Amino acid sequence: MTIDRPGLIVADHWRDYQLLDCGDGLKQERWGPYVLVRPDPQIIWPRAGGEKRWEDWDGFYHRSESGGGKWEFRTKLPDEWTIRYGSLTFRIHPTGFKHTGLFPEQAVNWDWFTAKLKAANRPVTVLNLFGYTGAATIAAAAAGASVCHVDAAEGMVKWCRENAARSGLADAPIRYIVDDCLKFVRREQRRGRRYDAVIMDPPTYGRGGSGELWRLEDHLWELLVETQKLLSDRPLFFLLNAYTARLSPVVGTNLLAALLGDAGGRISGGEVGLPIQRDGRILPCGIFARWES
Repeated sequence: MTIDRPGLIVADHWRDYQLLDCGDGLKQERWGPYVLVRPDPQIIWPRAGGEKRWEDWDGFYHRSESGGGKWEFRTKLPDEWTIRYGSLTFRIHPTGFKHTGLFPEQAVNWDWFTAKLKAANRPVTVLNLFGYTGAATIAAAAAGASVCHVDAAEGMVKWCRENAARSGLADAPIRYIVDDCLKFVRREQRRGRRYDAVIMDPPTYGRGGSGELWRLEDHLWELLVETQKLLSDRPLFFLLNAYTARLSPVVGTNLLAALLGDAGGRISGGEVGLPIQRDGRILPCGIFARWES
């Protein structure tokens, strides 16, 4: 097995999305025709040029001292709109938790596994755990894979279905599953199902459909072990993402080395980032680890 030292991969092929500027705990982003300002705890540097505030924005998410927040809209925005990445179309909707339904930095991972799936020259089954609104699911389906999309939130699975339809993939071989990921993985073991590739995007904290508490540091290894049992005899890749700033990218590669060390192949990992248009610097947006055959 080869283990590459962690590096940085950057999602720099977007046209409908731009990270315009960052500073003082905030990021200014263009989502299609609209500019949104949202907080980001990693942005601890000041705004460039000594600017005190940005004047160009349509929506501004204000964080409250209690930990919640709310949107202020200067422009009357539609309830939802779409942006595109290549052939993929995504529904964008500003939610009460500051999110928009898409993590644009993950486009660099979509590009990576799209190339892997197309180069495989065989039918490939993909399991996407914590699939959220399904960007990775529809990217894999567009590359020709059969995908099982799992998320504990029914609304997120519905959103994935909508993204698939908007991307011309309404009839693609996608299974939409609302379930706790660990419980689902164990049921798949009993059913004898196997997958050629896994995408796993676990939250730092969360609750399952029945209120089960999830803490990434406490529960991730158990899930990895159970999921590994679902790999086919010809596995193609295993992709792990994490967003907690407390974890080093080395942790991700160490986890996959412990999990798949006997399988040969190659492990790589590092940070995922977005280019800042104003000055060309990079905003770190999480860590990734990949095993590939």
